[in-house]
Amino acid sequence: MSQRKHLPSIHVPHHKNTAAAETVTMPVPDEVSISMSQNIGAPCKPLVEKGDYVKVGQRIGDVEAFVSAPIFSSVSGTVKAIEQVRGSMGGFETHIVIETDKKQEISEEVKVPEINSFEDFIKAARDSGMVGLGGASFPTHVKLNPKNLDECKYLVVNAAECEPFITTDNREMVENGQDVLDGMKMIMQWLNLERGYIGIETNKPDAIANMKKLIEQNEIKDMEVVPLPSSYPKGAERVLVYEVTGQTMNAGVLPAQLGVILDNVSTIGVMAEYIKTGMPIVRRRVTVDGDAVAEPKNVFVPIGTRIADVVEFCGGYKKEPRKIIMGGPMMGRATKSDESPTMKNTSAILCFSQDMAEVKEETACLNCQRCHTACPFGLMPSIFADAYADKDVDKLNRFNVMQCMECGSCSYTCPARRPLALTNKLAKFMVKEASK
Repeated sequence: MSQRKHLPSIHVPHHKNTAAAETVTMPVPDEVSISMSQNIGAPCKPLVEKGDYVKVGQRIGDVEAFVSAPIFSSVSGTVKAIEQVRGSMGGFETHIVIETDKKQEISEEVKVPEINSFEDFIKAARDSGMVGLGGASFPTHVKLNPKNLDECKYLVVNAAECEPFITTDNREMVENGQDVLDGMKMIMQWLNLERGYIGIETNKPDAIANMKKLIEQNEIKDMEVVPLPSSYPKGAERVLVYEVTGQTMNAGVLPAQLGVILDNVSTIGVMAEYIKTGMPIVRRRVTVDGDAVAEPKNVFVPIGTRIADVVEFCGGYKKEPRKIIMGGPMMGRATKSDESPTMKNTSAILCFSQDMAEVKEETACLNCQRCHTACPFGLMPSIFADAYADKDVDKLNRFNVMQCMECGSCSYTCPARRPLALTNKLAKFMVKEASK
C-alpha cells in the first residue's frame, strides 16, 4: 500500500454530543409504517394483506429483481393497512402499516443460516435484508458479489462517520466491535480478500482504541485500523478509497473496479449478528439529536417507527422543530413531518429549532473561489451554477460536473449562501437528460 495522502476537506463542527451515550432500546410503539422502498434498485412488493397477523423477522416484502433486498416486520401485530405514501423524494411508496400487540413474537422464519460456500454467504447477505446503513442503502449482497471478484484484494470498512451529530457507527464499534471483526473475517474469507482496513476519524478515540485492542486480542494479522483526519467528507466512498489505498476513483467507477470491497461498519456488524442469530434487520441504531430535542440519545428503533414516537422516547421537543432531517445535516434529507417513519438507512433524526434551521438569504457570488478550494476534487461549483443558469450543457461537461458527489462542502463554505450543491445536482440531471 502506498503512502497515504489526503484530499482537500473542510472543518465542520462535530457536535458529537451522543458519542458517549450507550445505545438504549425504546419501547415497541403502538404502530409502525414499513416502507417497501428501502434500497437503491427495485422496491419490494407486499407479501401480506390487510388483516394478516405478522411476527418479528417475518418477510413481508420482496421482489425478484437482482438489485433489491427483502423487508421484514420489526414487530408482531396485525396489518392495519397497505397504503400509498408520498416519500422524501417526492414520489409515492407502498407502506405496510402494522398495529402492534407489544408481544414481539419471533417468526418461525428466523433461523441461523448455514454457510458452507461463497454462494451460501451471498444468499445469507440477501436473506438478512441488509443494505448500506451509512445512508446509501445499496443492497449488500450485490456489493459483495462484483463481476470482477477475482481482481478484488482489499476490504475497506467505512467507519469515518464524518457527518456532524451522528454517532451510530461510533457506538457500533464501541458496543459491538467483535461483531464488526467477525463480519470482516467472514467477508474476507468467502471473498478471498488479502487485507482489511478500518478507516476511523481521529475524533473517535474510544472506537479506534477498541478496534485496535480487539484486532490484537484476536491475533488478526491481516487487518488494521487507519486513523483519518477529523474533517469532512472523509466518509465519502471516493475520498475514503483514495485516502486508504491511494487509488483515484472517478465518478462512475465502482470500488471493485479498483480491487476494493467497501462497506459501512454498521452494515458489517449487523450482518454478522444476523449470521450468528438468524434475525434479519428489523431495528436500527439511530442518533437522536438537535437543539429541539430534550434528551439526545442513541436509540435502537424498530424499523417503521414514526419520528414522533422516537422523539417522545427522548423526552419530546424542548423547542418547536422547524426542520427535521433524517441522516446528517450535510447530506441527509429534510422530512415533511415527524409522522415519517424510520427506514433501514436512517442513521440519525436531527430536529432543529428556528435558530439552527434558518437559511440565510442568498446574495451575489463574490468570486472568492472558496467552493473550489473546499471541493475534494477541485471542481468549480460557481462555474457550474452559471452554466446551469445558461443551460450550457457543453460547459457543464467541459468542467466535469458529473464528478460532483454532492457532499455539500461548496454550499457550506459559500459566504453568499448559494445552494451550490443543489444546483450541481440539478446540473447533473440536465446533463443526463441531454445525453438521452
